[in-house]
Amino acid sequence: MKILVDVGVSKMVEEWLARQRFDVKAVRDLNPSMADFDILALAVTEERLVITMDKDFGEMIVRSGLPHAGVLLLRLEDATSAEKVVVVQHIFASYLDVLPGHYCVYQRGRLRVRGLPGSAN
Repeated sequence: MKILVDVGVSKMVEEWLARQRFDVKAVRDLNPSMADFDILALAVTEERLVITMDKDFGEMIVRSGLPHAGVLLLRLEDATSAEKVVVVQHIFASYLDVLPGHYCVYQRGRLRVRGLPGSAN
């Protein structure tokens, strides 16, 4: 699976994903000030799941219907980097096959999954 990790998620999450042999790109390495629209467009072009903490992606996908290859929104505003890694480990262990092509929101220990017409898969 190819993944694009947005700024603010955590370098530790990026490193954990890379150790698991996922094809990981980090927005922090590409262009930390990249616009959300451009992040989403890059992810579609390269067929990458976006992992983000930015609720604006939900607006772009749900309200605007922009195409996507999958978005995982982590609602973990006060979490440490280590806590984010634990959550991502759990999500990937339990829901890896669900993530591509879906808009997923993790909050309060639950993952909500939406398949939307704009998905590229």
